[in-house]
Amino acid sequence: MVGFENLGTGGPILIVLGLLSLLSLTLIVVKAIQLAPARSGEAARDKALVDWSNGERAAAQASVASGKSPADRVCAYAMQALIDGFKGAPLNAELTRRGNLEFASMNTWIRVLELIAMISPLLGLLGTVTGMIQSFQELELAQGSANASVLAGGIWQALLTTAAGLLVAIPAAVGASLLSGRAEAGAQAIENAVGRLLVIEERGAV
Repeated sequence: MVGFENLGTGGPILIVLGLLSLLSLTLIVVKAIQLAPARSGEAARDKALVDWSNGERAAAQASVASGKSPADRVCAYAMQALIDGFKGAPLNAELTRRGNLEFASMNTWIRVLELIAMISPLLGLLGTVTGMIQSFQELELAQGSANASVLAGGIWQALLTTAAGLLVAIPAAVGASLLSGRAEAGAQAIENAVGRLLVIEERGAV
């Protein structure tokens, strides 16, 4: 196994890529746990909306309030606000604000994953370029006496950083895309639940 001391200018870059990989994997796990309930509770919300339309407002609000998804939290607030007589444009503005806050919370740190996916290949390429420069400098200093195996060794060590950069970037890009999609699905669930509730309140039907 080649030690970092044998990788020349690529060693520090590989260390940075290793740290980025650790950060990326940690964020993916943490966000996956956070967003796991983002789309949950749809059946329970549907039943609560039916109860709400049938006049069982307190039971419907309690049912939704026990949910764990962002849509449950916003919908539970909307139901309680309507029970308390808070409605109209001020309620719509407050629901929009709460929905935006929930969406922002779901999106937290996803941009960091996207940034890691973007810069990791560039760092790898930087390591390759600097490594190639070093290899050709050594060849020049050897004044042509260096054999092909020495030059080849320097080249593969330089290319190693590009491979490492891609290995860090690919999981980060996939994780960011999947997590972003789940956050958007959670936002759609909020919009759907609150929209249906307001329609029921206005027209009296599911």
